[in-house]
This record gives sequence, C-alpha cells and structure tokens, in this order.
Amino acid sequence: MEFEILRTDSTNKVMGGTSGNKITVPPVELYDDKGRANMNHINTYVAHTGKTLNIQDAYKEEGFDFSGTRAIDKSSGYRSQSFLNVPLKNHEDEIIGVMQLLNSIDQETGEVQSFSQEMQDLVESLGAQGAVALTNKRLIAQQKQLFESFIQLIATAIDKKSSYTGGHCERVPKIAMLLADAVDKTTDGKYKDFSMTEDERYELYIAAWLHDCGKVATPPHIVDKSTKLETIIDRIQTVDTRFEVLKRDIEISMLKKQIQILKNGSADDAMDKIKLECRKTLDQLNDDRDFIRKVNHGGEFMKEDAQKRVADIGSYKWVFDDIEIPFLDAEEVRNLQIPKGTLLPEEREIINDHIVITIDMLEKLPYPKKLKNVPEFAGGHHEKLNGTGYPKGLKDEDMSIQAKIMAISDIYEALTAKDRPYKDAYKLSEAMRIMGSMKNNYEIDKDLFDIFIKKGVYKEYADTYLGADQIDLVDEVSLLK
Repeated sequence: MEFEILRTDSTNKVMGGTSGNKITVPPVELYDDKGRANMNHINTYVAHTGKTLNIQDAYKEEGFDFSGTRAIDKSSGYRSQSFLNVPLKNHEDEIIGVMQLLNSIDQETGEVQSFSQEMQDLVESLGAQGAVALTNKRLIAQQKQLFESFIQLIATAIDKKSSYTGGHCERVPKIAMLLADAVDKTTDGKYKDFSMTEDERYELYIAAWLHDCGKVATPPHIVDKSTKLETIIDRIQTVDTRFEVLKRDIEISMLKKQIQILKNGSADDAMDKIKLECRKTLDQLNDDRDFIRKVNHGGEFMKEDAQKRVADIGSYKWVFDDIEIPFLDAEEVRNLQIPKGTLLPEEREIINDHIVITIDMLEKLPYPKKLKNVPEFAGGHHEKLNGTGYPKGLKDEDMSIQAKIMAISDIYEALTAKDRPYKDAYKLSEAMRIMGSMKNNYEIDKDLFDIFIKKGVYKEYADTYLGADQIDLVDEVSLLK
C-alpha cells in the first residue's frame, strides 16, 4: 500500500497530492514473502478485512505492529495516539484504499482524544464519497486508456494492412506534436501568441492518430501498387518475355538470311551487313527494354518525350500464335505513361477517397466537447492553402492551425518514409527542398514551415526515424527565403 496524500497540521507537514512534495514514508506490504496477508499493520488489516479500526492509543494497543509509527514519532517529535482507519469501498464493494486519521483534538481543551462514534460515522460516510470520487477518476482514466488503445489498434491495423504504409499512422503524431511544441515556444512572427492547453494538445494528438482511419476501406492492390504495371503481379515480367520473343524472331530472321546467302554463294560483306543490322536492332530492343523497366517505377515527373517513346514502343508488332499484335496493349501504354507516381487517375481518386471516408467515419462519433475538432484536424491533412487540395478544396482562411500542422506532418513523413511503393526514400535535403517548393507555391503554411526549420523539428525527427544514409546537409538559408 502506497501513501498518496499525507497531511499533519501540527507539524506543518504536507506531502503527496497536489503539494508537489514527495512522500518519504515507505509503502506497506500487503503480503509477506510467503504470500500471506499482512494483518499486523492497521492499514493492511483494514484493506484486507474492510473493517473500520478505531484505536484509542497506539502505544497501548495490542495485536498490531506500531514499531514503524514509533520510529517516525521518534524522528519527528510527533506523538501518534488515536487512530481512525476507514476502508474506501467502490460500487462493487472492493477495497480500493484506506483513509487514516490521527489524533482527534478536543476543541475545548486542545488535548488529543479518541475518535467518537459520531466522528466515526461521519468519516465512514466521507470515505464512501471519497471512494466514489476515486472510482470515477479511475474509470475516466481507464476509459481514456481504452479509447487511446482502440485508436492505436485501428492505426496499427491500417499500417499492417500494407507493408508499404507500416508505421505511418504512428509516426505522423510524433511529428505533429513536435511541431505543436515548437509553435507553442515561438516568441515572434505570425504564431507568437498561439498556444494550446493540455486538452487542445490531446485533441490534436488523437486527430493525428486517426488521420488515415479511412484507409481501412482502401483496396490493398491500389495501396500496394509499387509499379505502374502492377496488378496482382508486376506485368513487367510479361513485357520482358515479349522483348525476348522479339529478339528471338530477329535472330531467327538473321539466321534465315545468312542461310540464303550461303545458298546463293554471296560475298562475306553481305553476311557482315546482316549481322550489323541484327546487332543494331537487338541493341535497340535492349535499350527499349531497359527504358520500359525504368519508367515502370514511378517518379515525381515523366517528361512528354518519355511518354511518346512508350507509345512508340507500344506500336511494335510481335507474333503470338501466328497472329501479329501490338507489343503493348492500350491499358499497358496508359499505365506506363503515368506522369507522376504509379497510380492512374481513377486509382488516385480511390486513394483520395480515404480522406472522405476518414471524415465521414470521424463525424459519426459522439465526441466529448474537448474532442469536437478531431474530424476537422484529421480531415485537413491533404488540404492546401491555395485551394488545390482535397477533399474540400479549402483555402488558408478555412483551415485551423492544427489542420495546417497535420498537413506538414503528413507530407514530411511521406517524403522521408522508406516504405512507399512508388518511390525510394528521399534524402533529407531533397525532402525539405520539395517542401520548400510547396511553401513557395502556397500549398503549406509558410510560417509553420519556417518554425519547422528554425526550431529544428525536422532534425529531431530525422535523428530518430531516418536512416543514416538519408541524413545529409539541408540548406536552411535557402528554404527560409
């Protein structure tokens, strides 16, 4: 049993509770080393039996061990005499604590006296109320813990749904809270007067954990689309096979021509010319194959001449079952020409729908007043200050500071993450350069991004979550211009 609050007016001693003073009295063991109930100490006796103890004089009482009390009295000069120990029982009749009063004072004489039956009845009533208050506090704490655990369970399920998004829902809250702390400490600029209470911080924290909860409804084959040609498998393997068929047909054609030359008794220079033509064609096919393999992996931007080359390669002909067909079908060409990332517009729309689903899910929950802004904070992480974001196309004035914090946190995590299917992890300088460009295009909040840099938020996160090979020098001066 641990002492939680200790107060003795006559010695002006206050420990525990809201006093800020650490309690120096050691805890009392409920059981001995053999697992037997400790019935020698008055507090543990009350805790085990649920019976009230009203002791007139501890120094004369038999049956209990007061050696600890005497030792404390000796060191403090206090004289512990009368005791009233009352059990605190919850609504299920469980003992959840003990209230101990020492030395009842006669108001007329000022002398220590025993606790009267009237006082005992009053304290037992007070103890019952105290037990209710303590139980309610514990229930609230347990409900909060359950609530947070359930939220983290959802986030973990989303991250586990795809190996490519593992840890995203866990990492974004860390960035968000680091940035929120940095903004809170800012003493100049646009956000010098911005601060959040503990309740408001908790609201942002919950929103950050739930910001991608709508992804539970996103098809895994779209979330996991790591290359442009990927469906159940990456169709690049099929395309590679077609290249091999084309190369085989070129070589067969060359051999047939060489046989004909030999039959005709032609000169060696004709043979060399055929070999040279064949080699040029094979080299071109090998180069085309390497090009297709490269563009199959999404990037930030695909140039128009690269898209045209895909179409040109797609128009090659190859023979299958004596039927001449285009080398790439229309769907394959369309996928390989995706200018950014690995997703087609309709697939991107499905991905974008996760935020609509997130908002819809979160708005259905019956929040307490302290969490009423969770849907807005969580649902704003894909909005842009210039109105080009989604799903609502909000602009600067329509977004809360917390939603803007969420946007920066989500983007930074996505850029630096090693587990995205459509790109390799960016080095720190490149990720920050991209975010700097977004700042200049009025997509993310300039002042928040400057705080993100000046207060070292990006560094603090990088030191913990980024690989050593990702961390390089960031040109902060250029980014802050």
